[in-house]
Amino acid sequence: MKLVASELRQLSQSELQVQLEEAKEEYFNLRFQRTSGQLEDFTRLKVAQRNIARILTVLREKQLEEVGDAK
Repeated sequence: MKLVASELRQLSQSELQVQLEEAKEEYFNLRFQRTSGQLEDFTRLKVAQRNIARILTVLREKQLEEVGDAK
C-alpha cells in the first residue's frame, strides 16, 4: 500500500512512529520473502522503501517545525 505524504502530514508524531515501525516490519518481511524465493511482486520492495522514506521525511519536517516554533 502506497502512503500519501499529504495524509501523513495530518498524523501526529506518535502516529507516524507507529506507521514507521509497521513499514519497517513490512519491508523486513518482504526482504525475507525475497530471500526464500516466495516474493512474486518485487515492486512491493521499492514501494515499502519509499513509504519508509516518506514517513521519515514527514517526521523530519515536524521536527523542524517544532524548532522553528521554539525560536
